[in-house]
Amino acid sequence: MRSSKSRSRSKSNRNNNRSSGNIINRVFDSSGPDGKVRGTPQQIIDKYNQLARDSQLSNDRVATENFQQHSEHYLRLLNEAQKEVEARREQQEKENRERQADRDRERAQRQEREAVEAASSADPANQDQPDVIETSQDESGGLVETPEDAPRAKKPRRNSRSRPRKAEGEEAEQAAPSEDADQTAAE
Repeated sequence: MRSSKSRSRSKSNRNNNRSSGNIINRVFDSSGPDGKVRGTPQQIIDKYNQLARDSQLSNDRVATENFQQHSEHYLRLLNEAQKEVEARREQQEKENRERQADRDRERAQRQEREAVEAASSADPANQDQPDVIETSQDESGGLVETPEDAPRAKKPRRNSRSRPRKAEGEEAEQAAPSEDADQTAAE
């Protein structure tokens, strides 16, 4: 069975081994000349400054100096903690800026690649070309002669403006069949 002393020692050792953590909001127990003062560093500083003013009014210079020294101790703790917090914040901001710059560079490179790919896919010269099969060619270049390629006989050209006029009799004969068609339709 363990004794209570060994257990309490290990507990206190665990508490003291913690990292500095957030000292600004941490609660301290300070054993000053006038008794214990408990609170955050800022609260302890304010309390010791008040006690120093009270002792000065009662003309106790030794107590005044003692309270001021206790106040300065917690003021130094608070200033160091604030510097650490500020340094951590600046480090995080720097890392965030670097990450954002990396993201921006990657985005610009990706957009550039996409633009190049889009331009190359739109240009037929950059697209895959079909394979060309080379064959032996004869004098005609491997082509078959078609009737369209044969030399044409010259036809006399007609002047489209000078059409021969139909005689008046021909016009009447053409109009007559249409009248016959009208009569058969009426019957």
